[in-house]
Amino acid sequence: MNREYDMILREDQEKVESALSDLFRTDRQYADLQEAMEYSLLAGGKRIRPVLVLESCRLCGGDPERALPLACAIEMIHTYSLIHDDLPAMDNDDLRRGRPTNHVVYGEATAILAGDGLLTAAFEQLVRAELPPASLVEAVRCLAHAAGPQGMVGGQAMDMAGEGHALTRDELETLQSLKTGALIAAAAELGVIAAGGGEKQRRSIRRYAQAVGRAFQIRDDMLDVTGTDQELGKPVGSDNANQKSTFVTALGLDGCTLEIEHLTAEALDALQGFENPGFHIWLARKLATRTK
Repeated sequence: MNREYDMILREDQEKVESALSDLFRTDRQYADLQEAMEYSLLAGGKRIRPVLVLESCRLCGGDPERALPLACAIEMIHTYSLIHDDLPAMDNDDLRRGRPTNHVVYGEATAILAGDGLLTAAFEQLVRAELPPASLVEAVRCLAHAAGPQGMVGGQAMDMAGEGHALTRDELETLQSLKTGALIAAAAELGVIAAGGGEKQRRSIRRYAQAVGRAFQIRDDMLDVTGTDQELGKPVGSDNANQKSTFVTALGLDGCTLEIEHLTAEALDALQGFENPGFHIWLARKLATRTK
């Protein structure tokens, strides 16, 4: 069964990669802006967010193909956030997904514009989905809320403000629920919206994704301590270098492991109302034990 789900994951990743690579082929090019956008967008990665869109759509009886524009849109926003997160004014990282970060290759100004371009183009891509108008409006609202000041951007602001300060566990949970969790939760919700699912399904999938998102971030904090640059494709130890509080500093490695187990159990409990949640169960467990 694990092999079956692993195959589904790879097939979804390939669909997303193909769709992303086609996005800007017919667009007019302005200086090296498009090249910089594609440099980061097509750099690979786990593509967990777009996969969650597709599989949450399938979970609710929808056609994942119809959700593909939504999947691309959320990956574009995730990529823009990474470009900006790596900038000297933010985390000042020089390695992402195993190669130089965007600003190292193209300069800070172009990197900022590449992120801006991906953010705005994401919504143009989203509304290309062949969905009822009401569903498209709700999808735009969902994604904009998750990506904006009440979501990912708000979390990044808290992250920057927290540098050099010892944050409490509650503060860390709030920060990461915004910076990381909001977009992961939105990915799962977008799949339900694409399938025409109801509010009960959205609440359940949101609870699942929020638990998975927090576990994902805790695991990320652990790997920043225990992993290597080669394994992760980005610098390890950057949280400590930037004097950031993490779940490791708050809970310790053993405490983090226990918390991930608790959150994974919570995620699986949220799936009880769905008929065939096998892939989502497998994915939650896989992310909880990832090594890169």
